Amino acid sequence: MKNTFGNSVAVTLFGESHGEYIGAVVDGLAPGIEIDREYIGHMLTLRRPDGKISTPRKEKDEFRIISGVVNGKTTGTPVTVLIPNENVNSSDYSALKTVARPSHADYTAQCKYHGFQDSRGGGHFSGRITAALVAAGAICKSALEKKGILIGTHVKKCGGVADRDFGEYSADIQALSGKGFAVLDEACEEAMKNRIIEAASEGDSVGGILETAVIGIPEGVGEPWFDSAESVISHMMFSIPAVKGIEFGAGFGLADMKGSEANDPLIIKNGRIVTEKNDNGGINGGITNGMPIVFRTAIKPTPTIFKPQNTVDYQNMTETVTEPKGRHDPAIVHRARAVQDAATAIVICDMLAMRFGTDWINEL
Repeated sequence: MKNTFGNSVAVTLFGESHGEYIGAVVDGLAPGIEIDREYIGHMLTLRRPDGKISTPRKEKDEFRIISGVVNGKTTGTPVTVLIPNENVNSSDYSALKTVARPSHADYTAQCKYHGFQDSRGGGHFSGRITAALVAAGAICKSALEKKGILIGTHVKKCGGVADRDFGEYSADIQALSGKGFAVLDEACEEAMKNRIIEAASEGDSVGGILETAVIGIPEGVGEPWFDSAESVISHMMFSIPAVKGIEFGAGFGLADMKGSEANDPLIIKNGRIVTEKNDNGGINGGITNGMPIVFRTAIKPTPTIFKPQNTVDYQNMTETVTEPKGRHDPAIVHRARAVQDAATAIVICDMLAMRFGTDWINEL
C-alpha cells in the first residue's frame, strides 16, 4: 500500500476515518520555512462541514506538529502533523461490514486487503483523511506565497449552476482565500446551496466542477514526457477522493476548435514573453510557460445516498439492498476546494524543488 506522493518534497498520509488519529509526514522541506499555525488552521476551517449542505459530523481538527519544527521554523527533517478523530460513531457501519456500498471503495478494498482493512467510515479511503492532506498542503502553500506563487480554487459548477471564469487572477485568488463557499460570482452561492439542500431533502447528492489557477510559477518547470507538468498535477488530483476527470486550459473544448483558434499567440509585454490568451492552461510540451496554470476537475456526487440501492454481501456472496445510515455530505465539491488548493501546493512545491533544488523555496 503506497501512501506517499512526491520525489523531492514528499507527503505520506496515514490514519483511518474512525481511528485515533489521522496525519501526514512532509519530507524534503527546506530548513527555515516559517510554520504559520493560524494559516494551517484557516485552511482546515475551509474544509470543514458547513450547515445543511454538509455532513453533521463535526471535528475540531486541533492539529499537533510533533516533529521537524523548532521555534516555529522547519528544521529540514520530516514534519509530522497529527489530527485527532474525536466525533466518531462506528456503530453506524457495523451492519455494513461485509456489504459493499455502491461506488465506494468497500469491494475493491476487500479485493486488495482480504478483510484486514478498517471498514469503519470508509477507513483509510475516507474523505476524512483529506484533513491531513490539507494540513500538509497549507505548509507548502504558505511557503509558495512568500515566493509570489498564489493558488486559488473556486466551485465552477455545482448542481447545474455555473460560476464565472477567473478574470483578474491575483484579485480573484485573494478574494477566494477568505470565502467559506468559494465562488467568484456572489449570486451563484445561494443557487448552488439550494441545489445541494434540494438533493439532500430527497436523500440524494450532487457533484460539481472545481477550477484552480496557479500564478507566479516560473517558466521551464516540468518534463516533456512522463513527468510533464500536466501528468504530475493529474496524478495528484486523481489522488483526491471523488475526482473523476481533469482538463487544462480550454481542455476538451480544444477538440472543437481549429488550430487558429486553439493556439496561444506569443507577444512581449513589459519585457516578458507572454501569450495573448491561455487556452493551453500555462503549459506547452509538458513544461510551464509562465502563464497561469489553469485546470478543472470533475467531482462526482457523494456516493452515500439515503435511497435503497442494489448491492452484494461479499462475504456471504448474496445480493442485497442497502440503505446506509450515518452522517454524510449531500455534496463535497465546496469542501474539496480546500483539498484541491492543498494538493496543488504540494505538487507545485515538489516540481519546483526538482527543477531548482530543495532550498529554492526558502531563498530570498
